[in-house]
Amino acid sequence: MSAKRTIEIFSAGCAVCEETVALVNQVACQSCDVTVLDMTDPSVASRAKSLGIRSVPAVIIDGKLADCCAGRGPDLSALRTAGLGQPLP
Repeated sequence: MSAKRTIEIFSAGCAVCEETVALVNQVACQSCDVTVLDMTDPSVASRAKSLGIRSVPAVIIDGKLADCCAGRGPDLSALRTAGLGQPLP
């Protein structure tokens, strides 16, 4: 029995998430074990938070958040720079 690479896709079921699921499944090889996790499940959302996932879709490969999925999500300083929380002149 050969070792399997673990691929986890954290998804909210949106169109962009579904495109990511399709892409990963298209590229995955026979030694890839792909699992799609539903972010509407509180236990999945909690695990996502512990892994540093800030937006979906997100892909974890062998327990590590893929570089393409890291560092995304709302950033308070960028939102404030764009005008959030500031009245119009």
